Amino acid sequence: MHIHVLGICGTFMGGIAALAQSLGHRVTGSDKNVYPPMSTQLEALGIELCSDSDLTQLEPAPDLVIIGNALSRGHPLVEEVLARRLPYTSGPQWLGEQILRNRHVLAVAGTHGKTTTASMLVWILQQAQKNPSFLVGGVVQPFGQTARLTDSEYFVVEADEYDTAFFDKRSKFLHYYADTLVLNNLEFDHADIFADLAAIQKQFSHLLRTVPRDGAVMAPRQEHALQEVLAAGCWSQQICVEQIILPSESLGKNGWEVQLHDDAGTGFTVYWNGNEQARVRWALLGKHNVANGMMAMLAAAQVGVDLATSAQALEQFTAPARRLQLCGTIHGVSVYDDFAHHPTAIATTLQAMRARFGDDARIIAVFEPRSNTMKAGVHLQTLAASFADADAVYALNELNTWDLAGQLSESNDHVVVCQTVADLAAALLQRPSSEEHWVIMSNGGFGGIHQLLLDGLAARLD
Repeated sequence: MHIHVLGICGTFMGGIAALAQSLGHRVTGSDKNVYPPMSTQLEALGIELCSDSDLTQLEPAPDLVIIGNALSRGHPLVEEVLARRLPYTSGPQWLGEQILRNRHVLAVAGTHGKTTTASMLVWILQQAQKNPSFLVGGVVQPFGQTARLTDSEYFVVEADEYDTAFFDKRSKFLHYYADTLVLNNLEFDHADIFADLAAIQKQFSHLLRTVPRDGAVMAPRQEHALQEVLAAGCWSQQICVEQIILPSESLGKNGWEVQLHDDAGTGFTVYWNGNEQARVRWALLGKHNVANGMMAMLAAAQVGVDLATSAQALEQFTAPARRLQLCGTIHGVSVYDDFAHHPTAIATTLQAMRARFGDDARIIAVFEPRSNTMKAGVHLQTLAASFADADAVYALNELNTWDLAGQLSESNDHVVVCQTVADLAAALLQRPSSEEHWVIMSNGGFGGIHQLLLDGLAARLD
């Protein structure tokens, strides 16, 4: 069968293309911008790519068109598919019907940490010799892929709450037939498609209705928005993490609890009813990653992986790309790439860096408000406080539609806002040479600022 994928260079749709090819289909695709890393991954698989401005790509007609949710009515290719009555579907529906329906699906959902938790779960299952298939919204190390298909009965999927397609406004995860469901957390996001938090909770309630009675749902007790969803109806086994606490805090000795070894989160101990079950010492930072790791361990336990094996796997785990990834250190300045774009994610990343590097370290946040939610100004009231652990904030404000500088200055004395990436990079490179940590925060490419900064730092005289 010839399958043609519209919007193929998105991480999810690129993964769909790779899985379809693994099933033996001939796969082609197009996108508005054919760009790395997905373009590189797809070209390595021999998948033919073209621009979405070329209408001849539907000649001869493919057997099936899979349409990504970035395309809507009015797009020439969508209109052509509909006018010619070509068979079409969405990526989530195709994935659910063709692959997930007959496997044990371990799905990871929530506002934050989906990619990292799902990657941890893949790695744990791999180390436990279960050889899982997966589709994750980032490059899973050490596989160097966002998706793969094996003969294993287990499939790990990052379960996104974003809508499915222009013709199906349900959340993607409703197509996934989850057996083991991880719910990391829940906050308001995706303001372009959800009116409020209650609208997102409704989709999560629908998700719980799809988990079978012999399935399992994992969630943190202290995430109130999730607990409200669970209280409204859950027909599967519930497994809750009671609390994740600092080294100085006391255990409640009730259910699953996690205690950090230090404030930076470089290690943690897992307890059940006050009794130690496993210890982890790893390369990651932050309480948020400890939470991710704990959820991955509990999910793996549902398919027979003991906590000791999971702990050993996590000690060897490498985070997916763009999760506080060190790009380079030049003349004493370390440049990091981080996917944080929501105030909670920004705050937890900076808190982890502060705990790891100390109060005297110079931490510089470089921020692009790129998400639709951020551009709409939804997070204005909480954005400034999220940068409290940064010594300075440099931000891009291309649209210049709201007073970003004024907002950020509420919690930080040193704020620089520019309207172009080049100007922002130039401003950063004017900082005196010293030992500093520059963390670049965006859910996009940020105009290549990472390389601009590295090149500019390298050009400095020793």
